Amino acid sequence: MRDICVKTQRDTIQRSMPITKCQVVLVCAIICNCLILFYVSHVQNINGEWFEQSRLAAIKQKIAFGKTKNAAKPSRQFESEVTVVFLEFEEFENDLPRTIRSILDHFPNIHVVVISRKRPYPPLELPNGKIQLVVQEVQPDLKQSSGRPENYITTPYVMFVPDSVRFDSTSLPVMMLSELKAMASIKPQVKVLAVPVKTKKAIQCNNLAFDVKRWTLEYSVSEEEAGSYYRTCDSVSPSQVILLKTAFLHSLSAPYMRPFPESVFIQASLHHIKTKLLHKMSFSPGFKLFTNAHTTWKFENNVKTRTVEMYRKLGVKKVAHPSGQVSWYGCAKDTGRCFGTVYDDMPEYLYMSRWTPPCCLDHLRETARYLFDILNTAGVRYWLEGGSLLGAARYGDIIPWDYDVDIGIFQHEISKCSYLAEAEKHSNSGTKFVDDKGYTWEKATEGDFYRIQYSQYNHLHVDIFPFFEKDGVMTKRTWFKTHRQDREFPASYLKPLETIDFIGIKASAPNHVREFLEFKFGKGVIENPQYPNPLKLKKKSNVKH
Repeated sequence: MRDICVKTQRDTIQRSMPITKCQVVLVCAIICNCLILFYVSHVQNINGEWFEQSRLAAIKQKIAFGKTKNAAKPSRQFESEVTVVFLEFEEFENDLPRTIRSILDHFPNIHVVVISRKRPYPPLELPNGKIQLVVQEVQPDLKQSSGRPENYITTPYVMFVPDSVRFDSTSLPVMMLSELKAMASIKPQVKVLAVPVKTKKAIQCNNLAFDVKRWTLEYSVSEEEAGSYYRTCDSVSPSQVILLKTAFLHSLSAPYMRPFPESVFIQASLHHIKTKLLHKMSFSPGFKLFTNAHTTWKFENNVKTRTVEMYRKLGVKKVAHPSGQVSWYGCAKDTGRCFGTVYDDMPEYLYMSRWTPPCCLDHLRETARYLFDILNTAGVRYWLEGGSLLGAARYGDIIPWDYDVDIGIFQHEISKCSYLAEAEKHSNSGTKFVDDKGYTWEKATEGDFYRIQYSQYNHLHVDIFPFFEKDGVMTKRTWFKTHRQDREFPASYLKPLETIDFIGIKASAPNHVREFLEFKFGKGVIENPQYPNPLKLKKKSNVKH
């Protein structure tokens, strides 16, 4: 019996052995797969940097040591596919001849185009080669087409080189072309390739947001990843060589606008196009320019003038820099406002699919706060009226496409405010009262109401409408048929006045604001924004919050 039991146990163990071995093999296979998956995910998590670095290094080495079937082929291909363009240089002092010569030393058959707004003076002494000077301001005896750079760039790619740069070899430009071609399939949103020029200033890679509707440009610094072989940017500064497809360049509204390439970066951002910056490579600098105070002043003044003109053409009024500093390129106290006379309550900018310029909104807020302080000090009660109250209820601010602020006051309290009294007095002599802060007060010529303007030059304003009570109803002497909200209303809405958040302060307002607004404008007016006369727009726009 004992022998039988031992035999049975031995048979059982033998039968179980193959199953255990299979399990071991299976476990080993799973572990190997996990290791492989870990490796693959690790490579992916570092955003392909190892592969990218190896690929770039291989291309660079291949070109540098001539390990292609024909060592001259890459440079010949570059010459046939790329036009080198010079746009950023100064007429009064430049290093253009030597810069071009350094390029021709390595690419003797390359096509070079020099673009100048007017014929350079002193004349440029350019070296011999396939060099074309394009003067954009065409003389009367020439065809208009002679001043268009696009007529002279027939290659599929274009390389923009800043003044005073040196090409040390063919390898870096050829590698840039190979990289840009590779991007077409790997990252199609990357259409610009940049390599910095070695300077004392660190190369800066920025994110860029251009809000066309609000006339605003916002920059922020792009975070650099540790060990990154390249960076993806919206904008690169201060100096770099860039390469891009000619077709993409010519798809932009203003492809040759200066300062360049910043104008291209701004326009490209509207199409969500990125720039690949090879920040660990660089071109050598050339001759040092603008070494004395006079030439430095001329250069900086030219850059400033071109920058202002660029923002004007692109419709930029406010620029937020990476440092947090804000620059304004719109209206001011000593200028006119950014838009002209308003017809049918529809400002011109609405037809451009834009909203009120930010400088105008800022000055309106400033003017309104200034007025409210004066009225409060004088003991004159006021309340937000019309679209201004609607903006307060909807946004806590001025409606983004509005162009003035409206308030009501009690007619019998006008005499309490000396500024309004001065406006009345000056109106009798046909003049306006300018206070010690530069604000202009007047009694309107088109009706029985008052107005305070941002300045005597800038007519952004707050309209002040005097109301009086009659049989329990608030009424006034001047009405505007084009303003659907301009109507009498029960005096109970002002008994008592309340406050509402507006332009960063607590402003006076009628009680039961929603009820008051719906009485004036109609049901659902707070939740359903629309332009003043939407049917007058050539193309209807959906207003979003």
